[in-house]
Amino acid sequence: MTTATKDASTTKLSDSDLASGAPNRAPARPAATGSKPVTLVGLDLGTNASCVLAGPTNSTDISLSKIIPTVVGYPKEGIVDGIITGNAGIVFGEAAIQHMLHLNLIAPLEQGIISHREAARDFLGELRSLIDPHHKSELRVVIGVPANASEEAREDIRQTVTGLFDRVLLIPEPFLAALGFRDDSRIGQAGYTDPVTNSLFVDIGGGTTDLCLVQGYFPTADDQISLPFAGDAVDQLLASEIARTYPHTGISQHKVRSIKEAHAYAGESRGAINVPVIVGGKTRDLELGAALGKAGNALVDQVFEAMKKLIGRASSDSVEILLQNIIVTGGGSQLKGIDTVLQARLEAEGYASPKVRLAGRDFKRYVALGALKAARAARENQWQYLLA
Repeated sequence: MTTATKDASTTKLSDSDLASGAPNRAPARPAATGSKPVTLVGLDLGTNASCVLAGPTNSTDISLSKIIPTVVGYPKEGIVDGIITGNAGIVFGEAAIQHMLHLNLIAPLEQGIISHREAARDFLGELRSLIDPHHKSELRVVIGVPANASEEAREDIRQTVTGLFDRVLLIPEPFLAALGFRDDSRIGQAGYTDPVTNSLFVDIGGGTTDLCLVQGYFPTADDQISLPFAGDAVDQLLASEIARTYPHTGISQHKVRSIKEAHAYAGESRGAINVPVIVGGKTRDLELGAALGKAGNALVDQVFEAMKKLIGRASSDSVEILLQNIIVTGGGSQLKGIDTVLQARLEAEGYASPKVRLAGRDFKRYVALGALKAARAARENQWQYLLA
């Protein structure tokens, strides 16, 4: 199995439709290599959850929009017929989580990169079947990758999608998040600050936190920082605190994550937070206020130090506007108070009138939406062929 040697992910895009978003011109329409029509795909392949968007080349319509937990389940030995719907040999996403008692669950990604090739290929095959169940289209996919992902990690993705998709383009996730967050209908309007022109994007996922200076061109390695500390690390810290304070509770990873998502916060202590859990079949209230704050602030500490490094790399002519356009997205953006705490820390350090804001409720779709926009704007010579 081989892939084409031309790596479109290193192409400079400052003078291309991809970098500009081409708000005032029609993107070049990809031509099918055979008789099949072309379907474009934007994919946020996340450690804990993935988002896929797909649509035709000749419109802005979206034919598929789906968010699915990035998990694959394989039936355990001896499972009775009928326990798993259709006696399926592989189960994905929410269905896999619902049947976790009867499945061996595999997470295909770790820290934003493929860690289990077979499960990743099964998962991507499921996404492919959702997009084009009858294999009638040529599929071209733009996939978000962690900032500064190694060439080995990129090649793992290429090899895994070979035979499933026809062409691929790999682009850093925070750049795609900015492109997805961008309101194309307001480009050029007075008072609208284009996030693709000059912003600092902080994309906090499950496996990695990716920060990127987005300044109207395809980001270089110096414009990006990727931290192996994100939502999963917060889960681990919270689990450790719970185990230390309340030993022998046996709370599962999924329960810890749900507690974090419901209650974790940044900043000063918010007092007692009582969380009901089932221990040994009985309901028990655990007071987790301090543990939730400790875990949340550990993430903020890491993000803040990385933000300062990237701000220090911005040119003096751009930094004043950049500070007004710091955007936090990804699942970690839902940590209560993270925007106000980061802004207060920047102010305390003497930065000039910083403004930190959250990307909003649609944060789960921004990377995939930016990827689909990039697919629609990409030139023919930017796509990488996947040759089985």
